[in-house]
Amino acid sequence: MRTRPTLSWSNPGPALPRTTTLTDVVPIVAEGGVLVLSGAGLSTESGIPDYRGEGGSLRKHTPMTYEEFTTSQAGRQRYWARSHVGWRTIARAQPNAGHHAVTRLAGKLCGVITQNVDGLHQAAGSPDVVELHGGLDRVICLGCGLLSPRIDLDHRLREANPDFHATTDEINPDGDVFLPEETVKDFVVVPCAECGGVLKPDVVFFGENVPRPRVEQCYSLVDGARSLLVLGSSLTVMSGLRFVRRAATTGIPVVIINRGETRGDAHASLRVDLPLGKSLTELAGLVL
Repeated sequence: MRTRPTLSWSNPGPALPRTTTLTDVVPIVAEGGVLVLSGAGLSTESGIPDYRGEGGSLRKHTPMTYEEFTTSQAGRQRYWARSHVGWRTIARAQPNAGHHAVTRLAGKLCGVITQNVDGLHQAAGSPDVVELHGGLDRVICLGCGLLSPRIDLDHRLREANPDFHATTDEINPDGDVFLPEETVKDFVVVPCAECGGVLKPDVVFFGENVPRPRVEQCYSLVDGARSLLVLGSSLTVMSGLRFVRRAATTGIPVVIINRGETRGDAHASLRVDLPLGKSLTELAGLVL
C-alpha cells in the first residue's frame, strides 16, 4: 500500500482516558514478548523534532512526496540541497535515554519496528531493528537499484558544490530543512556513479510504497508478539497504524506511550502520556 501524505489528524470524538503512571505497563513488559513500534517522538530528545507534536515540523513544512521527487528535476534539486544541510545534523545525532532504555529491555522484546529513518535505535545497540520507512544513511539509484552509503554521496555533493555553505537551525525528521529558493537554485545534484541514474535516499517518501516484504515481516512480528508497545508516534499515517489495528483485532494488548492523543488510541488497552526518555528509563529499571 502507499503511505498517503496525511499531514494531520483530528479526533472525531472525545479524548480517551490517559494515565501518567507506568503502574499498569510494568507487568505487561515484564511478561516479555513485547514488540516495540517507535515514532519520531522518541527522537525529539536527540535534537530531531517530530512532525506532529507541539512545535512539530508539519506546522511549517510540507515534506517531499514521491511524486514530486520522481517527476520534478527542480524538486530533486531543492530536496538534495536541503537534505545535504540536514544530513549533517542527523549524522551527528546521538541516541537518547529512550533509545538506550529500549536496548536495555531487549530481553523482554520480540522485535523493534521503527518509523524513524535516523538509525538511532541501531546506534544505541538494539538488535534486528526493522526500519519501516528505510534509513537516511543509505542512498538508492532509481535506475540500477544500487545501494550506497550516504557518506559517499555527501563527499560527492561537497566536491560538486564547493561554494555551498548554507546552514539552518530547523530540521525535519526526514533530514530535510528549509532553505530559501535563492540558496538552492544553483545547487548541483550528482547522478549515480554507476549508471548515471537518479539518486534517492533509501527512505519511503510520503506517497511511496512501503516494500511489501517489509510489511509482511512486520505483520509476522505483530502476530508473534504478546503485546505491542507504541513509543512516540501519533499513528497518523496508515503505515504504522495498520499494525496497531492488526494487534487489536487479534487480541494482542496495545500500550501507547506518547505525548498527546494518537490516531490509534481507540485500539489501545492502555494509553500513557509521559515524556519518553524519563519514562522508558524508569520502565527499564522497574522491569529488569
